[in-house]
Amino acid sequence: MRARGSRDREDYLTDALSLLSGWTRDGREFRRTLPLDDSQHAALAERIKIVADALQLRPQVRRLDGHTQIKLCTPDEGALSDGEVTLAARIEAMYQTIAQTA
Repeated sequence: MRARGSRDREDYLTDALSLLSGWTRDGREFRRTLPLDDSQHAALAERIKIVADALQLRPQVRRLDGHTQIKLCTPDEGALSDGEVTLAARIEAMYQTIAQTA
């Protein structure tokens, strides 16, 4: 069995991200902008915090011009990991739940 190389890891991350509608990759960051009202934003931000704490990640979530902007990246120029992909998938599921209840 061969070890997964950096190119294989990049392909994996790109493939995983392509399955998440609306997410984009910019170098070492995953990004998503969501059309949420203030109460939906608050609900999503709280849920993200819980999951991110469990995964030991620190996403950036902010409110700007009526939208919620999310950025997942690693500190200190580290490489993106499975954790960021997992968190993006969980955020997408949380968003779908919150958007349906509106």
